[in-house]
Amino acid sequence: MNQVRLQTTIAGSLPKPSWLAAPRQLWAPWLLEGAALDEGMQDAVRLVLYDQNSAGIDVVTDGEQTRRHFVTTFVESLEGIDFEHKRTMRIRDRYDAEVPVVVGPVVRRKSVFVEHARFLRAETGKRVKFTLPGPMTIVDTLFDSHYKSREKLARVFADILNAEARELEAVGIDIIQFDEPAFNVFMDEVRDWGIATLELAAAGLKCTTATHICYGYGIKANVDWKNSLGSEWRQYESTFPLLAKSAIDQVSLECANSKVPLELISLLDGKDIMVGAIDVTTEQVETPEQVAQVIRAAMKYVLPEKLYPCTNCGLVPLSREAARGKLHALAAGAAIVRKELAG
Repeated sequence: MNQVRLQTTIAGSLPKPSWLAAPRQLWAPWLLEGAALDEGMQDAVRLVLYDQNSAGIDVVTDGEQTRRHFVTTFVESLEGIDFEHKRTMRIRDRYDAEVPVVVGPVVRRKSVFVEHARFLRAETGKRVKFTLPGPMTIVDTLFDSHYKSREKLARVFADILNAEARELEAVGIDIIQFDEPAFNVFMDEVRDWGIATLELAAAGLKCTTATHICYGYGIKANVDWKNSLGSEWRQYESTFPLLAKSAIDQVSLECANSKVPLELISLLDGKDIMVGAIDVTTEQVETPEQVAQVIRAAMKYVLPEKLYPCTNCGLVPLSREAARGKLHALAAGAAIVRKELAG
């Protein structure tokens, strides 16, 4: 059977219902607790699956409805991390945040997300993707008072992530994506140990493995940083050749309304490419033709069989109305190009 070309997916997060968490906020606190929170998170997952299915998204996710934040929700279930006495730290080398502190050996006693993944798998017959934070990005979101080495701490998290990912695979997750926005900031560390720890996190997995590298959520600190990067964003240029040699199957990158030279995609020869065709920094919904234009431009450098139209990043800071519109535009834009390819 021929594989469907231009299968659409999303980078990860979608906005949460206002009865679950305050809208349009990162780290928004839960508005429910106990059994009501558990039920509310499951209902929210059903809602985002409905939105993705209604739009025609091919590879679906849980929209990260069970997480306050893509990094901290994972690490708060681990031993050795103090959430009570947070420290101020520079994140992604561009903004300050109050973050948890590593105070001792970091240990995972039990799975963090496997029950959420099991629920997601049972709710849909489509291929499903589950996202995890990558080792370097976790390290860059914690204040380390114990290991005193970003590489050592990253290797600890790589082993923990690998154990988690194997359990996710075992309950039927088709694609496991490790989010590494830090790869666009600390390129020397990517070369020295970032790729190695990413591969350790994915070691032994038989499902499809992916990594997401973007320029961040559509928040002011990230937008200001991107505006400072000049007429061309070439951060991918040093990282993509290293990823091309890695065992990771798919790479997600930011393309829509960005200044990334699309020819850099050719540095990922042989990989599946998740092309960001949806801008996450604005409430304005793209037209299907605008999405199609991004896809056509990317196809100069990657075969349609290996191109997966995607969002630039997570959509959690946006309104639900805008996010739904963008999902429909993504699927419709891919359909336009798919029809053109069919002749």
